[in-house]
Amino acid sequence: MRYLWHHLYAILDTYRNELPLHHFLKSYYRNQPKLGSRDRRALSDAVYAWYRCGKALGNDIHTREEQILAALFLCGLRPKAFGNLFPEAWAPLWESTLHARMEQLKTDGYAVALEQLFPYPDLQFSQAIMRTEWLESITGQPRLFLRIRKNADKIERVLKQAGIPFEWITTTCLALPNGTAIDQLILPDAYVVQDASSQATGAFFKPAANEQWWDCCSGAGGKSLLLKDLLPTVRLLATDVRESILRNLKQRFLSYDYPAPVTAVLDAADEEAVRAKMGPRLFDGIICDVPCTGSGTWARTPESLYFFDPEILSTYTERGTAILRHAADYLKPDGKLVYITCSVFRAENEAVVEKVAVEKGLRIEQVQLINGIARQADCLFVAVLMREGRA
Repeated sequence: MRYLWHHLYAILDTYRNELPLHHFLKSYYRNQPKLGSRDRRALSDAVYAWYRCGKALGNDIHTREEQILAALFLCGLRPKAFGNLFPEAWAPLWESTLHARMEQLKTDGYAVALEQLFPYPDLQFSQAIMRTEWLESITGQPRLFLRIRKNADKIERVLKQAGIPFEWITTTCLALPNGTAIDQLILPDAYVVQDASSQATGAFFKPAANEQWWDCCSGAGGKSLLLKDLLPTVRLLATDVRESILRNLKQRFLSYDYPAPVTAVLDAADEEAVRAKMGPRLFDGIICDVPCTGSGTWARTPESLYFFDPEILSTYTERGTAILRHAADYLKPDGKLVYITCSVFRAENEAVVEKVAVEKGLRIEQVQLINGIARQADCLFVAVLMREGRA
């Protein structure tokens, strides 16, 4: 048992959020071939539980091992490798509510306070989300969501035969337990792995036939593919600062039987670079899915919350503002600009939209924080800005 604690402390003492935690763990396990699958699972559960809840336990009289076990308990995780170490008083509460587990820990003398996970009371949240529910959501792993492109009935039969629980969120959005090995069951062109709230942004696109759209921060193309599936005749330009990820985007399009879109390496926050690349072009629709803190997705990446530095917020806010401002210059009269973040912070959301709308003479058509917490999904912010028609 001591060897597991040794590895656990080695991970927690060396990880500094310089790359995503799951990549760090994969590399660590690769260098520790003696760790079996049960050991790796126990370590991963403990590491993620610590980054989810460790700061909520405060600095009290309990040992480090006791606090890690308490973090696992708060998250409702009971790895078999640690099974005989948990207090008997916790046994009836593993399937109970988060609040019941918190009360038990307080009874046991732990200084439990979720507010300690995010001790920045002056940082405002967007409308439609409460700080308390967001903090509580961090303690649990969101579900796996698929956007079903075809063969829904067949997919449902396969899942039933495999004994995998599922829930239809919409006619095309399917929720599964996190970690389901779906790639072994369903043909890859039948679905896209995409969070439920991310899928919901498609309702704001509303493209028309043969329109020209620009995805100015495309990443690997999740929103571009969603747009294309909504209306295949849309003509698309996808840009990103990373050439490698644009290659990935093109390959994804081909794997879904779409021609590769036009792409270009471009930093949309660089005004001169945008002017040089775009020239006189104008677009019917523009998607600005801008870089942000990702706070609406921290339940999936709790290490981002654990290592969060509030001073970085201004960097993201300035970059998002610059991207939206530059993109707005290439919107046709009566055109539509869809601004998206996966943040819950007002500074990255409403504040940016309101500022640029005034600067660029745009009308704010819609604003919504897509709150996915009740569905065990991410939270995304969406705003639709319109360019008034003119000659």
